Amino acid sequence: MGPDRTGADPIRSGPVRPQTLPPLLLLFSTPKTLTTTNDAPPNDAVSSTTNDDYFAAIHHLSNIVRRDFYLERTLNKLDLRVTSELVFRVLRACSSSPSESHRFFNWARTQPNYSPTTIEFEELVKTLACSQNYQTMWKLLHQMISLSLCPSPETVSFLIEQYGKHGHVDQAVEIFNKSGKSLNCPHTVEIYNSLLFSLCEAKLFHGAYALIRRMIRKGLLPNKRTYAILVNAWCSAGKMKEALEFLAEMSRKGFNPPVRGRDLLIEGLLNAGYLESAKDMVTKMAKQGFVPDVVTFNSLIESICKSGEVDFCITLYNEVCRLGLSPDINTYKILIPAVSKVGKVDEAFRLLNDSVEDGHRPFPSLYAPVIKAMCRRGQFDDAFCFFSDMKAKGHPPNRPVYTMLITMCGRGGKFVEAANYLVEMTEFGLMPISRCFDMVTDGLKNCGKHDLAQKIEQLEVNIRGI
Repeated sequence: MGPDRTGADPIRSGPVRPQTLPPLLLLFSTPKTLTTTNDAPPNDAVSSTTNDDYFAAIHHLSNIVRRDFYLERTLNKLDLRVTSELVFRVLRACSSSPSESHRFFNWARTQPNYSPTTIEFEELVKTLACSQNYQTMWKLLHQMISLSLCPSPETVSFLIEQYGKHGHVDQAVEIFNKSGKSLNCPHTVEIYNSLLFSLCEAKLFHGAYALIRRMIRKGLLPNKRTYAILVNAWCSAGKMKEALEFLAEMSRKGFNPPVRGRDLLIEGLLNAGYLESAKDMVTKMAKQGFVPDVVTFNSLIESICKSGEVDFCITLYNEVCRLGLSPDINTYKILIPAVSKVGKVDEAFRLLNDSVEDGHRPFPSLYAPVIKAMCRRGQFDDAFCFFSDMKAKGHPPNRPVYTMLITMCGRGGKFVEAANYLVEMTEFGLMPISRCFDMVTDGLKNCGKHDLAQKIEQLEVNIRGI
């Protein structure tokens, strides 16, 4: 059978231009490693460069695998030293090209001094399962067994869920039954959960109940995901009553979920897209003096903020905090950007102060939205002052923060300040993007600051070496 040409480049009648070996691919053609030796002290800059070259080489090889019609011939010309790590990384990078990945793996197995391990087999098996190339997937699994390599429970669970997602419930049950004997993989809670997911995807709730009973008979205790899968399925089908009855039944049998039933129901409603129902449930809980756990609360406010109801989130946040909920850093990562985006700067500052009082040191993704909101309101002096405070009290600003601040200064006509921040970020070893240089130099020239514009242009030349 010929190779799968779906998504590949059109075949040309003329000869294919041979690939040349770039200098960075010498990493794979010599017996070097990325670790430093005892003779030379570790150097962060050298290590970073070496790692950059390493992953650039992986990217280059991945492009060959995905795009070269005669990939085996091209790879042979590169004279690579094939290792398990190299094969695994290329397979992962080419996960969207199953046929080409399989061809590369077959080529790798023909190379001397290379023996495939479980990791490469499993990565390719997952790629084939996602593309529904089940016949080739099973051949690989049998090859694994013949080499005394057994798939991990995680891989078997992944395959079962892929069958379920694509509507092949019978095959999901088949691989579940085969996993213990044919695949030498014992049944774990994760594998049971995967089959439970497949059954629920097909709305086979009676079979799902039977599977849970079998799971308990085998001595395996249901975990949070076991309950969440079935509750999510009931909520997706609009059957809240059945979900409540299931939780009550499991509780009567002594199998209480590791989280409260209300939290499972809220998450189930959110996953099913019933946002208003989830809001109503949390509101009723708050009126009764109960609060969800912080993970459920974060999921709820994230969904509500995406729908644009930021005021409701703030009101709910104040209410549950009054009732005793302790927000975590993820709570602030959701709320601060949301309130900043709608221009509620005072509320953003209050939330940021709450996070500091809780012991969290502000980091860029927390204070950057506040700075951007102030710049949008024309409060540049306050934004600059706040940015200086964050540099002293918070985590150091990163490249996206400087880029955002320079862009906002340019939009507000603050070109001198933008130039100062551009120079400052280069002093911290952060490379500005070309757009920032162009915007700053053009703005300085337009406002008559030609000397400063010339200095910025020279800075760009020095940094980029052009």
